[in-house]
Amino acid sequence: MGIKEIEIEIRKLDLKDRATLAKWLIDSLDELPESEIEALWVEEAERRLRLFEKGEIEAIDGKTVVDALRKSLR
Repeated sequence: MGIKEIEIEIRKLDLKDRATLAKWLIDSLDELPESEIEALWVEEAERRLRLFEKGEIEAIDGKTVVDALRKSLR
C-alpha cells in the first residue's frame, strides 16, 4: 500500500482515531537513540556551515528571526 492509499484510508477515520494515530506517529519519531539524534544534528549543522561558507545561504540574526516569528503569529 502506498502513501496515497494510506492517506485515503486515514481520512476515513473519525477525528478521535486520527488524533490517536497522529500521536502514535509523532511518538514513533522518538525511537532513535539520543546519540544518533545528536549525530544527525551535528551533521545538519556542518551541512549548513558549508553552505554558508560557500555563500549559498546567508545568516539571519536572531532578533530578525524572532521579530518575523512574532509578526507571523499575530
